[in-house]
Amino acid sequence: MEKISKIRNIGISAHIDSGKTTLSERILYYCGRIHRMQEVHDGGEGGATMDFMDLERERGITIKSAATQVAWQGQCINLIDTPGHVDFTVEVERSLRVLDGAIMVLCAVGGVQSQSFTVDQQMKRYRVPRIAFVNKMDRTGADPERVCREIREKLGLNVVPLQLNMGLAESFQGVIDLITMEALTFEGDDGEDVVRRPIPAACQAAAAKARHDMLDALSMYDDEMTERLLDEQPVDEEMIRRTIREATINRDIVPLMMGSAFKNKGVQPLLDAVCDYLPSPLDRSSFARDHDNAGTEVPLAADPDAPLVAMVYKITDEPFGQLSYVRVYQGRLVKGGQYRNARTNRTLRVGRIVRMHANDRQDITDAGPGDIIALLAVDCANGDTLCGEGVNYSLESIFVANPVISLSVTPASNADQERMAKALGRFMKEDPTFRVSTDPQTSETIIAGMGELHLDIYIERMRREYRANVTVGAPSVSYREAPTVEAKYDYRHKKQTGGSGQFAHVVGRLIPLPPGYESPYEFEDNITNGRIPGEYIPAVNKGFVAALKKGPLAGYEVVGCKMCLDDGSFHAVDSSEMAFRIAARDAFAEAFRKAKPCLMEPVMKVEVEMPREYQGSIVGDLNSRRGIILETEARDTCAVVRAEVPLANMFGYATVVRGLSKGMATFSMEMSHYARVPAKLAEEIIAQRREKQAARK
Repeated sequence: MEKISKIRNIGISAHIDSGKTTLSERILYYCGRIHRMQEVHDGGEGGATMDFMDLERERGITIKSAATQVAWQGQCINLIDTPGHVDFTVEVERSLRVLDGAIMVLCAVGGVQSQSFTVDQQMKRYRVPRIAFVNKMDRTGADPERVCREIREKLGLNVVPLQLNMGLAESFQGVIDLITMEALTFEGDDGEDVVRRPIPAACQAAAAKARHDMLDALSMYDDEMTERLLDEQPVDEEMIRRTIREATINRDIVPLMMGSAFKNKGVQPLLDAVCDYLPSPLDRSSFARDHDNAGTEVPLAADPDAPLVAMVYKITDEPFGQLSYVRVYQGRLVKGGQYRNARTNRTLRVGRIVRMHANDRQDITDAGPGDIIALLAVDCANGDTLCGEGVNYSLESIFVANPVISLSVTPASNADQERMAKALGRFMKEDPTFRVSTDPQTSETIIAGMGELHLDIYIERMRREYRANVTVGAPSVSYREAPTVEAKYDYRHKKQTGGSGQFAHVVGRLIPLPPGYESPYEFEDNITNGRIPGEYIPAVNKGFVAALKKGPLAGYEVVGCKMCLDDGSFHAVDSSEMAFRIAARDAFAEAFRKAKPCLMEPVMKVEVEMPREYQGSIVGDLNSRRGIILETEARDTCAVVRAEVPLANMFGYATVVRGLSKGMATFSMEMSHYARVPAKLAEEIIAQRREKQAARK
């Protein structure tokens, strides 16, 4: 148990270009895992350790989450570096699902940016305690006070700064530790020497006030500290650290640190804080569903002697077989052992266990609670639970967002068709947000994903890794169809063709669900007195679900429907599950047409940062794209514009915004919500869709 208490499973998450991978590289260096620091922008053979794919090094972005293990001050840290780009948000999602704590990196200039909201929601979804790290303190325009204010106001977090900066931008020298009341500077060629000195006279008043504010915030979570402060008695370091740890693990506070990873300042104190304040596997409560006991929720214990419960949170296909990333929650995973896959109910044998270091691997014989490892050549899927003898548990699966953009891909030859099919099969298996389907009219292969970059990366990987020569069609938006008013249905399905016939009668209502409702579809069974036998009710639901896949308006998926089954009738001989399924499907189409259906489109949250002189032209361009400007913010010489713009009007925006700003603007975009398409535009979209369908016939 003592060994488990020294494990820290942490992830580094942030908005794109906040310095996550640079920070990871410094952590690896100071922990002795690597002997020379690389930079994200080095590319080629250099490149950051955690960005091991060629595409990552060429583009200077993280595409896949990478895991490694380091040691710091006698503690074992399992570290996962995650992508910042919203198109690869599933990598962040599944990493946070299995982590015990996280470092949320924020840019000292950019502050809380669009992807910061998504990362915050993901951390809240999986109840992950976090430390905030304000990076890039050496940049012009750095303002840690504004960043703190934005974290409180925009993310609703109780952030407590544990450090005070000494200088800003080019004059950033180091930080003041408000717990020990010492000035920390980082010396040596690579900032490896942390030098502690008395606080400079010029900073003493500000440091005293900042410490008072910190103690005041912490006293809310410790009665003894409150008493000491009221009696004006000194508060010792041990009490402060204990209170910070307890409040952080309970997610009452978010400790805030600061520094500059690129300039090698502030990383070692951050590592100390990870060990001191973030939870070990023993501090986190995990639960599973017990299928032998009607799916009741049962707590898991970080006990190596208990039956194994482990989760497969990510898989990748390699030339030598599948590599499955696993987090062990309870029990011990042993090389050569046999374990049951709770989803398939099949027993699998673990032949080889490896500990990952980015793309390198080290063979190990076993893994215990809190370990994050990988299994080779084991047949399992994303989200599977592996169980030891005597338990039949399953862990909560990973939240997967729906795709918002699709492309058609056509292979150049039969050989390319085979290679493309192999590549798409692998990508779908690895990435739950990447979907592949076939257009029934044209037999074209359609790929769907989270954004242009997401699909662009997979097309490039298809060409490079599988040598599949493919032609890419124009991108299309994943529209949805939704009802706007309540409609009734009363549908009788009757068919007699000799022999046994088919009979089913369903009566009920279609009710529109409110915008933003957590589920796109609901079914309500109001049948009484056996008007429809209970064995046919699931068939009715299946018929409704089948009808949702292709709406009668333009063939898009239907959302926002609540189907109430209120009445009906059956025939003792001719009724069947098939008859009720057909009746429900046709009843849905009848009711949906009466419900004044509308077309819904994905609306993106867009954030553009640019020099002020280009603000007018960029705002004008966003307005011309049916965008709604939410807010504009001035930051020194820069301006930030936040807007909501329909995805249909954002294709190719990267090229346009570069042209408008002479290459000086940067932007990020993520899915916000679905909104109703204006009536005139909806008519055009529906007409175009029907023309295409008619042309294909």
